[in-house]
Amino acid sequence: MTDNLSRLDDEDYPAVSMGQAAELLGVQPAFLRSLDTSGVLHPHRTDGGHRRYSRRQLAHAARLRELLDEGHTLVSAQTILDLEHRLDDSDSALRRSDDARRHTTAELDTARADLRTRTDELAAAREQISELTDRLGEPD
Repeated sequence: MTDNLSRLDDEDYPAVSMGQAAELLGVQPAFLRSLDTSGVLHPHRTDGGHRRYSRRQLAHAARLRELLDEGHTLVSAQTILDLEHRLDDSDSALRRSDDARRHTTAELDTARADLRTRTDELAAAREQISELTDRLGEPD
């Protein structure tokens, strides 16, 4: 039972009926049907043919509604939404890249510090060897 409930946390889980979605978005069900018919939004269909929407789809529909209310056509609204998603993806990729760079830089700094320590240890060992060699070469 709890495994089923945890699926509700998945933003792609189709848990919201069309009537609930329309109410949440403040739109008529016909608006959601038109998004489906135009191929802009693809809700899950139950075995009985009823539409079910995920949180991600609700956010998508809400943003489309905003853009349409601003006077954009459906095609331009969809293009804007696609560009916004691509920008979000690019921003996420850039953040991941920056995180990886910072991690690699930290590892490099640690390796450099370790190398300095080992270089100092090697120099000290060479000095000891040199001193021992000098002592061995001295007459008794």
